[in-house]
Amino acid sequence: MDPFILHAWLAGLGIALASAPVGCFIAWQRLVYFGDTVAHAALLGVVLGLVFGASPAIGIIFMAVMIALLVASLSDDFLLPSDTLLGILAHASLALGLVILSQSPSITLDVNGLLFGDILAANQQDLRMIFALAASVTLLLGACWKPLMRFVLHADIAQVEGVNTRRIRLMLMLLIALVVAVSIKLVGILLITSLLILPAAAARLLARSPGQMAIIATLLSMGAVTLGLAASLHFDTPTGPSIILSALAILMMLALVRRS
Repeated sequence: MDPFILHAWLAGLGIALASAPVGCFIAWQRLVYFGDTVAHAALLGVVLGLVFGASPAIGIIFMAVMIALLVASLSDDFLLPSDTLLGILAHASLALGLVILSQSPSITLDVNGLLFGDILAANQQDLRMIFALAASVTLLLGACWKPLMRFVLHADIAQVEGVNTRRIRLMLMLLIALVVAVSIKLVGILLITSLLILPAAAARLLARSPGQMAIIATLLSMGAVTLGLAASLHFDTPTGPSIILSALAILMMLALVRRS
């Protein structure tokens, strides 16, 4: 196996380990639009990073964390509904990033690669960052699993029982933001949300408990990465979209089996 293919496969597996359990919480808490907002804001993060001479990855992580903190602080007190607030932040940050980019002729940016990602360009530094993220997500979810489940099942009752629901919700948003930020370079702005939600949706058809759903989603996500990478190499198709289509095919197959 060529090194770049091995790196791409390992990067995909690492992203699956980090994104699939978080994707389950996105499905349970209906935070899909939040993931989209963070992904859209990534373009602004890349542009700001380049303008100030920092790494694009640092810019993306900074914007992702800022969006998470802003949404968490405004969602309860803002005059508009939360989905409207997310829509405003998503498109305003995307528009601002494009305007700054147009006014900075010295900045050269592969917008196409940013939109769709390039997992075949994964290097050892990317692998270290991805697997560090996957380990952090796994350890944090494992340590906080009980209060997280109480929050997911019934937030009001959890709050009465002493669970700090605002802190739990902020933690989930920060986890989503970090997973999106680290994965965007390899999966792309337009595709990362799909990789978060498709394995979780497929796992919901098989799982009988939240823990089972998180494990099954991770396995299905890893399978989609493997199938998508193989299909991309065999049919010479874009790798990121091939992975997403593989995840979609798994979901559709399971749905058909479930209905039959």
